[in-house]
Amino acid sequence: MNVRRSAAALAAGITVTVSATTPVAAGPSPSPSVAIPAGLYGTADPTYDGVWRQSLALLAQDAVGVRPADSAVAWLAGQQCADGGFAAFRADPGKACDAKVMVDTNSTAAAVQALAALAGSRDARVARAVAWLKSVENPDGGWGYSPGGASDANSTGVVMGALGAAGVTVPNVRKDGKSPYDALRKLALPCDGGTDAGAFAYQPDKKGGLVANADATAAAVLGLAGQSLAGSRRDDAGAPADCARPDSGASGTALSRNGARWLTRALAKDGHLTTALPGAEPQPDYGNTADAVVALSSLGLHDQAAKPLRWLETHAKAWAARGGPAAYAQLVFVATTAKGADVHDFGGQDLVSLLNATGPEVKAASDGNDGSSEVAWAVGGALLVVAAAGAVLFARGRGRGRQQ
Repeated sequence: MNVRRSAAALAAGITVTVSATTPVAAGPSPSPSVAIPAGLYGTADPTYDGVWRQSLALLAQDAVGVRPADSAVAWLAGQQCADGGFAAFRADPGKACDAKVMVDTNSTAAAVQALAALAGSRDARVARAVAWLKSVENPDGGWGYSPGGASDANSTGVVMGALGAAGVTVPNVRKDGKSPYDALRKLALPCDGGTDAGAFAYQPDKKGGLVANADATAAAVLGLAGQSLAGSRRDDAGAPADCARPDSGASGTALSRNGARWLTRALAKDGHLTTALPGAEPQPDYGNTADAVVALSSLGLHDQAAKPLRWLETHAKAWAARGGPAAYAQLVFVATTAKGADVHDFGGQDLVSLLNATGPEVKAASDGNDGSSEVAWAVGGALLVVAAAGAVLFARGRGRGRQQ
């Protein structure tokens, strides 16, 4: 849910083990390097996060009962390759994917979550994407950002959320006898790890050591809890008192609560997480703080989420305006999962209106009919038109809100 890798690393095809679970949200760009297609959310260059930010925007709109424009849904669906995978962005979706198209698990998983919410888990596009995700599962049961890359907690968590959204029984998804839960156990810090006990690492370092990572932990908490990126508001639950040893076959629920304990401690002092780039002073990490609130709230840990929730309400306005649709979507997830939050009055802002304004004009709010059949028909019809014309499908792109 946050920066999975930098734009430079994406361009070079290099995997990096930074704090992240998604593409970088660059602020609105005055002169994007590619044309912004119609139907996409945001105005910045979509090269590295078009599918991600579009998926988050659609998922957030669904969470608040807003029916997005057909062009927005069709743009996302049109980004899919024939094998089911999604790349971060394809400028010409009318052209078949080839070996140069860098499909990845994060874009694919985010698209699955959005399309499953809008068109239903039985939608053919969802089924193809799920089949692709299963096909690139690693022998340890997890997923890396790119097919064949080493498993990381961020990618594994978001894929687990996608599979669950598509109606898949995640524990049964196995490679060489290993499940995603086995992969995350390997990335969980031991209970005797002092202040970092129960956290998750992004990946092992070069020496095989594990370093606590906030973004990886939030992603793992949601994935282990069977939650999508949007999370869901739960009834109040008691805070976990003890750490369950990850090497003892602890359940997914126990491991998820381990991660929540660590997030609670990490947020306790300032009410927010921090990030520090080499040579720079530590800065508030808005994106990861939002992810942490969603993770805690989705476990019913509302008391633990209260302080960072208030911090976001007070401080996130400027960050969201820079981050665009993905940042607004993250805050929508916060407001729809956290107890006492109001999506229409989040620090004095109507997040729904602000998100809607970053993309094509939406339809009316839901009237009780989830609109899945209508959305599915609209998406399918739009794709047929594109296929027949061999033209670019509605496209337009920009990114998701997260800090490194």
